[in-house]
Amino acid sequence: MKEKFVHPLAVVEEGAEIGEGTRIWHFAHVRKGAKIGKNCNIGKDVYIDANVEIGNNVKIQNGVSVYHGVKVEDDVFLGPHMTFTNDLYPRAFNQDWKVVPTLVRKGASIGAHATIVCGVTIGEYAMVGAGSVVTRDIPPFGLVYGNPARLKGFVCYCGRKLEEKDKIGEDEENVIFKCPHCGREVKIRKEDYERYLKEKDL
Repeated sequence: MKEKFVHPLAVVEEGAEIGEGTRIWHFAHVRKGAKIGKNCNIGKDVYIDANVEIGNNVKIQNGVSVYHGVKVEDDVFLGPHMTFTNDLYPRAFNQDWKVVPTLVRKGASIGAHATIVCGVTIGEYAMVGAGSVVTRDIPPFGLVYGNPARLKGFVCYCGRKLEEKDKIGEDEENVIFKCPHCGREVKIRKEDYERYLKEKDL
């Protein structure tokens, strides 16, 4: 069993759950009720809000704040200083605001300084380009970038972009690609592929 590590300059409040093998670095702050899985890496200056759920093998780079209402599944990468939100109508004086949830699915990656507007789902193994502003759901394996972020293609499990020449066939529900880098097959739902054809030149 790998022991968890909490840097002496990190703050982990009583009632937070930290999985075995997880490392929490200096000036991080983990609030009560937060649940962090196994073998995660929580970087410098990270803030994890009360009752946030973080899966296993998650890497959170320096300066990320994961606010109440955000759920992060296994194997997710959150790049340096990317930003989550949890309020669609922010005012300093609001007393009755409601948390709007955000879900980051298994294996997804979010690039440095990207902003995720609350209420979206980022699909499995999706890739968000650095500096992007995400305002809509991202399909599994979707590659998005820009402001607002648009669907510009698809990526493999390994993160490499899939090109048209990598398409090897289709079935009733999916367009099938084979990654030239790692050799894995990736099934892209036809509805998502049609969305890509509409958005790629925007």
